[in-house]
Amino acid sequence: MGDPLAAWHYDGQSALRHRVSVSLEPGALRFVESGEVVPTADLRPIGDRRDAAFAHRLREGWRLTFDEPLPAGWIATLPRQEHHGGILDRIGVAPALIGGAALAVALLFGLVQGTNVVARFIPERWEVALGESMTGELGGEICHAAAGQSALDGLARRLTSDGRPVTIRVVDMGMVNAAALPGRQIIVFRGLIDRAKSPDEVAGVVGHEIGHVENRHVMAALLRDFGLSLILGGADGGAIAQGLITSRYSRGAERDADVFAIDAMRRAAISPLPTAGFFERMAAAEKKFPRTTRLFGYISSHPLSAERRQRFAGSFQKGTQYRPALDAGEWKALRSICKG
Repeated sequence: MGDPLAAWHYDGQSALRHRVSVSLEPGALRFVESGEVVPTADLRPIGDRRDAAFAHRLREGWRLTFDEPLPAGWIATLPRQEHHGGILDRIGVAPALIGGAALAVALLFGLVQGTNVVARFIPERWEVALGESMTGELGGEICHAAAGQSALDGLARRLTSDGRPVTIRVVDMGMVNAAALPGRQIIVFRGLIDRAKSPDEVAGVVGHEIGHVENRHVMAALLRDFGLSLILGGADGGAIAQGLITSRYSRGAERDADVFAIDAMRRAAISPLPTAGFFERMAAAEKKFPRTTRLFGYISSHPLSAERRQRFAGSFQKGTQYRPALDAGEWKALRSICKG
């Protein structure tokens, strides 16, 4: 039924995306490279790309995004998008045009000054709109249990340094990862909470992501990785969000985020040793199971090193009266946030 089409594929087990060719068969899609067949009845359309991006109804985190608009025969066979969304619907056409022009100017300036400088000139209200469009892609997978969300919000407030709110959500996927999004938004994957042995470990990771937020590393990474397609709207929210989840910040940005997390934990009287232990376990797991690195998304997007682990361990202060990041009830609620 026509030539295979090029697409990007996330298998739901990792934050890594794969380049694939997909052919259309009666009632199914076939992945040319692997021979895997996926019934079209198991797919559901997602995002702003209308009929060009799909999730799997039975596999969490599974994504398939085609590069180009689908041919008519494919559109007639595949499930159809039933709603319209995206940043234009969220903020309006006129503001989007004005904002796009402003961001385009900022991008040109960035060709000379660099993305880190440009990121600080982008109005935060545009970051918020972009971040909301990304989290909208994850709407059906965000956990909403009130007690767990309250515990997480309280932890975020303890770790921020400027007193401004950070929106933090848990995504119901088994990936061991967390990511900062534009507009002071952070997502934490359920797998990271499941694998953490204490709330102090979660606090270290959340503090690190807040460090990226407050240093405005996120927009710098977006401008670097997506460039003009971000400004002109050529990249859909889901692809941008996935790009951020897998993006590696510069070594300097990772160091700055670590330093922020350590300072934030010191102010909140949270011990840094559990975070160092978390990093140690993740690195050991990666070394022990080299063929399953995709299961440990945190390492692929936040490369661990002896220097990073030592940074947290070395910040421990003897004699300091540390207290848990969450009490027992709050920790139980957070671990059950996706069951509510």
